[in-house]
Amino acid sequence: MRRPRWGKSVTFFGNSGESTESPPDSEEPPPSGREAPGAAGAPDGRRVVVCGSDRTMLRVVTELVSSGERVTAIVNPASRHYDRIGELGATVMGARVISESLLRRAGVDAADDGTPSTARALVLLDTDDVHNVHTALTARDMDRDLRIVVQMVNPRLSKQLNSLLGDCVVINGPSLAAPAFVSDALEDDELTWMELGGQRVVVGQADLIREPHLTVLADTTSSATPQLLPLASSDPDGDIVLGTGLRAIWRSRDVRPAGWFVALRDILDSRVRKIAAVMAFLVAAGTAVIHFVGGVEWWRAVYMAAGAVTSAGIEDNAFSDADPWVKVAAVLVQLTGIVLMALLTAVVVDSLIGARLSRIIGGVRGRPRNHVVVCGLGTVGARVLEILTERGVAVVGVDQDEDAPGIQVAHRLKIPVVIGDSSNEETLRSAGVQRCQSVLAITDGDITNLESAMVARDLNPDARITMRMFDHDLAQRVERRLGLGHSRSVSMLVAPAVAAAVANRRKQVTIPAGRRVLLLTEVTVEPGSVADGRRLGELNEAEGLRVLARQDLQGPWEWSPESERQVQVGDRLAVAGTRAGLARLLMVTRAQRKSAAS
Repeated sequence: MRRPRWGKSVTFFGNSGESTESPPDSEEPPPSGREAPGAAGAPDGRRVVVCGSDRTMLRVVTELVSSGERVTAIVNPASRHYDRIGELGATVMGARVISESLLRRAGVDAADDGTPSTARALVLLDTDDVHNVHTALTARDMDRDLRIVVQMVNPRLSKQLNSLLGDCVVINGPSLAAPAFVSDALEDDELTWMELGGQRVVVGQADLIREPHLTVLADTTSSATPQLLPLASSDPDGDIVLGTGLRAIWRSRDVRPAGWFVALRDILDSRVRKIAAVMAFLVAAGTAVIHFVGGVEWWRAVYMAAGAVTSAGIEDNAFSDADPWVKVAAVLVQLTGIVLMALLTAVVVDSLIGARLSRIIGGVRGRPRNHVVVCGLGTVGARVLEILTERGVAVVGVDQDEDAPGIQVAHRLKIPVVIGDSSNEETLRSAGVQRCQSVLAITDGDITNLESAMVARDLNPDARITMRMFDHDLAQRVERRLGLGHSRSVSMLVAPAVAAAVANRRKQVTIPAGRRVLLLTEVTVEPGSVADGRRLGELNEAEGLRVLARQDLQGPWEWSPESERQVQVGDRLAVAGTRAGLARLLMVTRAQRKSAAS
């Protein structure tokens, strides 16, 4: 028997390892997380340089200024947020291209004698990954100790930056935002995704998490008082575990790509059928004329008529003794056939090579039901498709751009795609919105998302609708007055994570288990701490704390490290524990402060 659900707290982590709780609906996001005991204090007076021009830039500057940081913003003067950023209290520098001299004037000005830069952190939020990497490398050459926070779209490229830049935090907006949209679509609170110990992990019930599990966090045999961090469990199916992915689930066949049969049907559309009908009529008429007038047998008459209509040629000797009107008719039939063949070729080429090819190959077959319709297959939409497929949820994608990043992802995952404007009723009908479970309107335009949501509501009043809205004020008014469902903003999810990375604050995620909670976080062993020189096994506490992974100063993360391994200064430890267990760990990993002599 399935046990009661174990909690309703969902926290999403970015690639940097810092957590960001999804903001409440229709509210500004809360502070970027609770600061753990011993975390960094108030800013040291040095500046934070932020580069970018879009709405994420505006959100990040707002978050940094509200947390007391002194911000220098390098903004393209053409940005519509230029004046607004200045009104927030940031020092604004207008520039279209970021150069070394500009960075130096902004505060990245470390001296050769070891004097630190005026800026202690650089945040790069350009939408072009290449520009971000170029600027980051330039800044690293100017200051080896500068903390760099980079927003990257390409997850593969982001994994290589740490080896290139050293003290660098990479935040991937799509990876941060996609789980929040999926959670809204499924009304699902059973899973918690995070970046911990150098990899993306998920917390959930054991029957949902792919084996092998990294560890068992709670034995929920007793739902009221579960056993935390057990060494073993007699009934593991309902336990709360930590893993690296979800179990493979057979996807519902209610939603299927159109396939080649439907593709062939669409290629042979009404235009092709009309042209073929005219050609067939000419062949039939020509066959009759040749047979009765020319006295040619039927099969040869068909051959000659088809040759004339398809421009394959006419046997001149067969018509050498024919009446003049027969010769003229044969020439007219052949000219008509030439025109028809040209039209037929043009129509088929248009169907095969034109923009309709993506819709033909990826269209929806049958009448899908209880699926999720994702409108907008950009970088966020592509990640949403992957997560929904991992969850075994039937999904249909919709996008107007056949070259969108999510189109290739959809084809790889064999997800049906409808190419068209998501705010168009016929497009949404093709995606089966009237029978779907949820609609995610996550294109890059607020108006398009709003129109898509309104059309979807008219077609299916019972569908759960989540919109991606960049304008926070518009999102609040839409939710309050139109009742179109929830709204999310990628920039609102990214901004707290950036602010936390700049301040180097340690974040923790709370995992409810019945009436008890566990905390997952990362801790650094400081110089002069009690933990320096101890064995890892000495830090573990039965039902209180468990060390999950360890990373030394230069090496990769090591999961399930040996308990006899010695703890050294600078080690980072990924741990799970109770509040009391984590507090005791912080006491032994923090530098010991000697009291001054009286």
